[in-house]
Amino acid sequence: MSRVGKKPIVIPPGVNVTVDGKTVHVKGPKGELTEVLNEVVGLALAQGEEGQEVQFTVAQEHEKNDRAQWGTARALVANMIEGVTHGFTKKLEVNGVGYRVSLQGRTLVLAVGFSHDVRVELPVGVNAEVDANFVTITGASKHDVGSFADAVRKIRKPEPYKGKGIKYAEETIRRKAGKTQKAGE
Repeated sequence: MSRVGKKPIVIPPGVNVTVDGKTVHVKGPKGELTEVLNEVVGLALAQGEEGQEVQFTVAQEHEKNDRAQWGTARALVANMIEGVTHGFTKKLEVNGVGYRVSLQGRTLVLAVGFSHDVRVELPVGVNAEVDANFVTITGASKHDVGSFADAVRKIRKPEPYKGKGIKYAEETIRRKAGKTQKAGE
């Protein structure tokens, strides 16, 4: 039995969850999200001890794939509810001499050592704030925020010698020693 999947999710006040077959719609103060779940997972809205909650079931509990999809479906819906109530945030740091970042409307403009500025459009549902050399990416969907932050980081990954590039704020870069000169030359 899936330890994650069998736990019900309590729906907080101000959040509306509707189930239409295998499609889940979650609406809250930070936005609205929709997800289509795997066909082996069944879900239902029920009244629990702490209020209304979402419960997940699976027909074949002894099947390994079904148990995996059970826990995955529960985690997806939990992230949707978390996103529409609190939202998700990723913070990026731009390091390097002459490296800078700015926001022009819904376009992130990066000057990161190329002969031209790199312009990246913000996807729908994702917002960004720029403060000096930090970019804070926020949104209701954990997937959208994470994949956009990863796409921006891939523009100029941090290099191990000087640490120049775009990195997550909490990330540490393992530094390498540069070339050394032989003695007597």
